[in-house]
Amino acid sequence: MTKPKLWRYPEAFRIRAIDQFSRCENVGFLAKELGIPRQTLYRWHEQSERAKFVEQVEEKSRQSRLRKEIGDLKRLVADQALEVDFFKGALQKIEARLRGSSGAGEPASTTTSGT
Repeated sequence: MTKPKLWRYPEAFRIRAIDQFSRCENVGFLAKELGIPRQTLYRWHEQSERAKFVEQVEEKSRQSRLRKEIGDLKRLVADQALEVDFFKGALQKIEARLRGSSGAGEPASTTTSGT
């Protein structure tokens, strides 16, 4: 008897068979009902479990990368906030000096009046 190839069975059929396999008590009976060898059901189930495991590992890896990226971005925003605060303070000091040097407490003018 020749071994059936995976490609002979549509994906939807395999998914349904794996789902039934997970809930059945008699794999031999299920195999006969589906018209496929019992070993094929076990192989499909094993492949499905491996694929789920790989997906979980990849998802955890993706989440770790995203968490790291979020942390990096938060640090960058905090650094920029510090820089903004520094430059605001420096600008306030410069403006205060300019007001103090004009004598009247008014902002210094960069234009000269012709009067």
